[in-house]
Amino acid sequence: MNRYDGVDLRLNVPHSARMYDYYLGGFTNFAADREAAGQALAIAPWLRAAARANRAFVHRSTRALALAGIDQFLDIGTGIPTSPNLHETAQGVNPRARVVYADNDPIVLSHAQALLASTPEGRTAYVEADVTDPVGLLAAPGLRETLDLARPVALSLNALFHFVPDAHGAREVVEHLKSALAPGSALVMTHVSPEFAPEEVARLIHIYAAAGTATQPRTRAEFTRFFDGWTLIAPTIVPTPRWRPAPDDPAVTDTEAACYSGVALKP
Repeated sequence: MNRYDGVDLRLNVPHSARMYDYYLGGFTNFAADREAAGQALAIAPWLRAAARANRAFVHRSTRALALAGIDQFLDIGTGIPTSPNLHETAQGVNPRARVVYADNDPIVLSHAQALLASTPEGRTAYVEADVTDPVGLLAAPGLRETLDLARPVALSLNALFHFVPDAHGAREVVEHLKSALAPGSALVMTHVSPEFAPEEVARLIHIYAAAGTATQPRTRAEFTRFFDGWTLIAPTIVPTPRWRPAPDDPAVTDTEAACYSGVALKP
């Protein structure tokens, strides 16, 4: 049986996760994705560097939180699996770590098995859910069986909320997710900002809109509001390459990253 049997992949419609996979040099993308991504790269060739910088941040922040003792992770907007995945990083620190991935892209669903290769001591699960329905997401089968929300959880919303405009209740969604988590939990986010390359970002908004994906880049001040009520940890809100950089990270400038990052803890 083909792994895509019974799944409506909508291959003729570009999808932001598959475009991101193309920026990273992946192969789980299709003609419509490559066409839209090519238009975006023609305007902003730094998108490839931005995608690499975002992944490097995900690895560093996950490792930092696992080293700090958090052993549960909820990664929403998972995207196409690209090793090392979040659970590989977390379980590389603590083999008992538990990870739940959530996404609404049928291609990600078709690759979910790659996200379930947990260590024997730990556990991973995949749920098909949309972040704009946080009630349904948190009630999805598999999430509560894998994560104990009475204990700290690291909530990862990386490269996601620039695809959730204010009109879709972006702040209300984040606040709902935050409210469901125990004290000691972490919020991990990255977000495109217009402050680095304003002309290019403005043109990218139109390309993604034409592909059927609404986008809303946010300023540093607007992004910071997602962390309201929680305590940002050092170095607070900075471009993705500047959040606790590692010697082997790809060399990416702030302008190429065009993205802010932050990690905060729930009091």
